[in-house]
Amino acid sequence: MAKDTSIEKDPLTRKKSKSVGPLRGLAPYLLPYKIMIALALTALLVTAGLSLILPIAVRRVVDGFSAGTTEQMDQYFSAAIAVAALLAIGTGLRYYFVTRLGERVVADIRIAVYNKTIGMSPAFFDRLLTGEVLSRITTDTTLILSVIGSSVSVALRNILILLGGLVLMFFTSAKLTGAVLLIVPLVLAPILVLGRRVRSLSRESQDKIAESSGSASETLLASQTIQAFTHEAISRARFGTLTEQAFIAARQRIGARAWMTVIVIFLIFSGIVGVLWLGARDVRNEVVSPGALVQFLIYAILVAGAVAALSEVWSELQRAAGATERLVDLLMLEDPVKDPPVSRALPLPVKGRITFDGVTFSYPSRPNVATLDGFDLEIRAGETVALVGPSGAGKTTVFQMLLRFFDPNVGSVMIDGTNISMMRREEFRKHIAYVPQDPVVFATSAMENIRFGRPDASVSEVVAAAKAAAADNFLTGLPDGYDSYVGERGVMLSGGQKQRIAIARAILRNSPILLLDEATSALDSESEQLVQGAFDTLTQDRTTLVVAHRLATVKQADRIIVLDRGKVVSQGTHEALVAEGGLYARLAKLQFAEGLRD
Repeated sequence: MAKDTSIEKDPLTRKKSKSVGPLRGLAPYLLPYKIMIALALTALLVTAGLSLILPIAVRRVVDGFSAGTTEQMDQYFSAAIAVAALLAIGTGLRYYFVTRLGERVVADIRIAVYNKTIGMSPAFFDRLLTGEVLSRITTDTTLILSVIGSSVSVALRNILILLGGLVLMFFTSAKLTGAVLLIVPLVLAPILVLGRRVRSLSRESQDKIAESSGSASETLLASQTIQAFTHEAISRARFGTLTEQAFIAARQRIGARAWMTVIVIFLIFSGIVGVLWLGARDVRNEVVSPGALVQFLIYAILVAGAVAALSEVWSELQRAAGATERLVDLLMLEDPVKDPPVSRALPLPVKGRITFDGVTFSYPSRPNVATLDGFDLEIRAGETVALVGPSGAGKTTVFQMLLRFFDPNVGSVMIDGTNISMMRREEFRKHIAYVPQDPVVFATSAMENIRFGRPDASVSEVVAAAKAAAADNFLTGLPDGYDSYVGERGVMLSGGQKQRIAIARAILRNSPILLLDEATSALDSESEQLVQGAFDTLTQDRTTLVVAHRLATVKQADRIIVLDRGKVVSQGTHEALVAEGGLYARLAKLQFAEGLRD
C-alpha cells in the first residue's frame, strides 16, 4: 500500500513556529565554509574592538585641549586616525567575507531546492504550484542572503558593541551607566512584542507573494489559451487581487515595523538626552572631565545605536526565519515514490518484457476513484501493443505506472521479471524512450532538443534521427538550420513540428522499450505517413506501447488492448476485435470510420 501522506504530517501545512529558531536549518549549508566563517568573525571582532577603542582616543583628544603638550595632542590625533584607518580596513574585510559567504550559501540552497524538486514525482506538484517553488528559490533565498550577508554580521557586531560598550560605560561612570540601564527594559519590550507581530505578517506576506507568483507562472505559460478565450481581463483581475493581497500583508508588516522603530528610537534618544543632562551637571560640578563625558556619550550612542540596529535586525531575522522555514519545509518533503536503499539491476541485455500484475491505482487528488482496477497485462519482448478505450479508461496511467511516476496502491509492475519498485528509477528509465501526448520542447536549439534523448550523440546521429522522424526538411529550412533557437516551450514551431522533434528524440534514444502517447496526433497525413514508416523500422526488435486513436497505428499493432474503467475488457488484432463487436467495434465505428471504409 502507498505510504500515508496525510495532511497532518505535511510540512507544508503544519503549524509554524513563532521564533527565529528555523534559522538553525541553515547550519548544514554553513558548516562546509568554516574557514570563511572564521575569517568573517575575526574581521568582525577586530572592527567591534576598534569601535570600542575609538571613544578612548577621542577622550584623550578632548582632554588634551586643556592639559598636556602640543606634541601629546598630536599623538592623540594620530592615534585616533590610525584607529579609524584600521576600522575602515576591518569593515571592508568583514563586508567581503560575510557577503561572499552569503552568496555561496544561497547558491547552495538554490541548487539543493532545485535538485530536490526536479526529481519529485508528479504527486508533489499536485500539492505545490511550480510558481510557488520558483518563489521559494528566488524570493525566499533573497531574504536569506540578506540575513547571512548582512543581518547576522550586523547583529553579532552590535551585540559585541552593546556588551563591550556597557562594560566600558560602567568604568567611565557607574552613575550614568545605571541611568542608561533603566532605559533598556523600556526599549526591549516593544522589540519583543512587536517583533512577533512582524514575523507573523512576514510569513503571510511571503505566502501571498508565492501565491501571486504561482498564478503568474501558470497564466503566462498558457497565454495563448487565455487570449484565445478572451480571458485576459479575468486573469488580470485575479493576479491584481493576489498582488494587492500581498501588498496589504506587506503594508501591515511595514506598519508594525515602523511603529516599532518609532518607539525604540524615541526611547533611546530621550534616554540619551536625559543621561547627557545628568553628565553635564557632573562636569559643571567637576565630578568628571569633559573628555570622560564625551567618551561616555560616544559609548552611550554606540550602545543606543546597537540596540536600535538589533531591533531592525530582529525584524529581518524573523522575516528570514519564515523564508528559511519555507525552504526547509520544501527540502524535508518526502517523495511518495522512493528509490530503494539497495537497487536491483535489470539483466542485460534488456529485452523489454513488461508485466502488470493486479495493479490498482488511484491518483492522490482522487483517492476514491480507481483509475486502474485489478489491471493485468503481459507484453512480450519485441511486441507492439496498442492501448485503446474511452477517455479516462486508464491508458496514459499505464504509461505513468511503467515510468514509475506513481506507485500502485496494489499490485506490481515488472520489466524482464524485475519489479521496478526494487530498482532506482534512473536504472530502468534509461531503457525507455517516451513520446508524450503534449511534446515538450525546451528553449534552446533544435539540435539540443533532439540530443536531449541522448546527450552524447554526434551531429550525424541527430540528423539521422531527425530524418527518420520526418523533421529534417523543416529543420534545414529554419534560419540557422538545426542550430535555430526554437523559443520557450517551442513557441516558434507548429504543433506538428514539435511532435516530430519529440519523436526524433525518442528515435535517437534507441531504447528497448518505446512508449508513444498519441505521438502522431498533431501531424498532417503526409507527415504521419512518413513518421509511420520510421515507426515501422523503430519498433522492430523492441517493445512498443502505443496510445493512439489513429487507425493506421492501431491496425499495425501486434495486439490491441481495450481498456474501460481501468480494466482490460478485450484484446486481439484489429480484425478480430471488430468481428467480436463490443466496445472496440463501437470505438472503431466512431473514430476509424474512414479507415473502415478503406
